[in-house]
Amino acid sequence: MTTMTETTQVYRVYIKAPPQTVWDAITKPEWTQRYGYGGVADFDLRPGGRALARKGPSMAAFPDVPDVLIDGEVLESDPPNRLVHTWRVAMDEAMLQEGFTRVTYELTETDPGVTKLTVVHDLEGAPSVADLVAGGQEAQGAGGGWPWILSDLKSLLESGSTLAGR
Repeated sequence: MTTMTETTQVYRVYIKAPPQTVWDAITKPEWTQRYGYGGVADFDLRPGGRALARKGPSMAAFPDVPDVLIDGEVLESDPPNRLVHTWRVAMDEAMLQEGFTRVTYELTETDPGVTKLTVVHDLEGAPSVADLVAGGQEAQGAGGGWPWILSDLKSLLESGSTLAGR
């Protein structure tokens, strides 16, 4: 499910995995480099800690991609239920200038071994970023945004392989 306004995007997916497994897949580098765009998570999960996505091994063929893709700061961390952090695209100058947005992950076990993952991305003042994370630049080769990432995460956790077969 996807809900969008001009400034807020909400994505929800149900994953056949317990909340701790989904939490680990969101916050641990050994998981994050396996799905989505292959970025490597670098979280210090204390309030005020870093929230980064770094260039992963699958991006080695792209020398122009900077080491830090996304930067931010952890605002709230309640493992494995809720993570809130600021989020800024650091690999594109125009999007960098739009500043920090805010991402909230909410994980709820709905049945034994089933997690409802809700991602709320507050994007006020960041129209280019909003378009990017909604998948609006997919035709230009910029990927499918949150829908792609969350679909790939679900595929990995439920089947052991990603949509792209990495």
